[in-house]
Amino acid sequence: MIKKVGGLEELKIALNKGEKIVAMIAPSFVCEFSYPEIISQLKFIGFDKVVEVTFGAKMINRLYHEKLKNSKGLLISSVCPGIVETIKLKYPRYAKNLAQIDSPMTAMAKICQKTYQRYKIAFISPCNFKKIEAQNSQVDYVINYIELKTIIPKCKGKSSFDKFYNDYTKIYPVSGGLSKTAHLKCVLKNNETEIIDGIKEVEEFLKKSKKGIKFLDVTYCNGGCIGGPCVLTGSLKERKKKVLKYIETAKHENIPKCEEGIIKRAEGISFKKDKFK
Repeated sequence: MIKKVGGLEELKIALNKGEKIVAMIAPSFVCEFSYPEIISQLKFIGFDKVVEVTFGAKMINRLYHEKLKNSKGLLISSVCPGIVETIKLKYPRYAKNLAQIDSPMTAMAKICQKTYQRYKIAFISPCNFKKIEAQNSQVDYVINYIELKTIIPKCKGKSSFDKFYNDYTKIYPVSGGLSKTAHLKCVLKNNETEIIDGIKEVEEFLKKSKKGIKFLDVTYCNGGCIGGPCVLTGSLKERKKKVLKYIETAKHENIPKCEEGIIKRAEGISFKKDKFK
């Protein structure tokens, strides 16, 4: 069911009222903001909890792995709402091939809804397509990185994410991040996966198609989410370097067990979605 999702102004009002809100942020944030200072900054402006969507990515990876293990036809990744919207509008014949699996944002929102009951959920995004996707999710507010910069302070401080910490899926915002982390090598041959970033290139593939491909790992923006329209700092090469550095930093962090992304925390949640129409 389509619902109204709040933007920057609605979020500011809610924060000023002191409402309990969880901030979910995509790992591409390191292209624009400093870690771990960003967590303290978000809490300073009123967010009660701050989580990264990487645990949601971890959970949907399990479904992609299972689906592709038994797949016979073409499966198109549905993690990018720009791709989903383009296929629905321009290539409806491929709608049946879209993975009926939640995006990391939607998956993480479901996890937060279970864990932080009576909290509102805000997603901080590198693009505006998430504002469309959120209309059919548990997310209450969506703002992009540009909008966040208008309200975030320059204060410093070191905090860690609230629960659900997961390091290896931090590569998700880089093109091919899903394929790199869903352990697909044991279920697909190298020539059965096609990784494409950039909507023009994706459309060229869809127009011609290619026999033998079982999985299409695609993103609307060049470079993946790090190439989102609301990511403005540096070149794609520099942004990717920041993500890789962030991953290395994460590997050496001493994260308390209570904050790790443990699968048990997502028990009872379905990350499957209805058919795309």
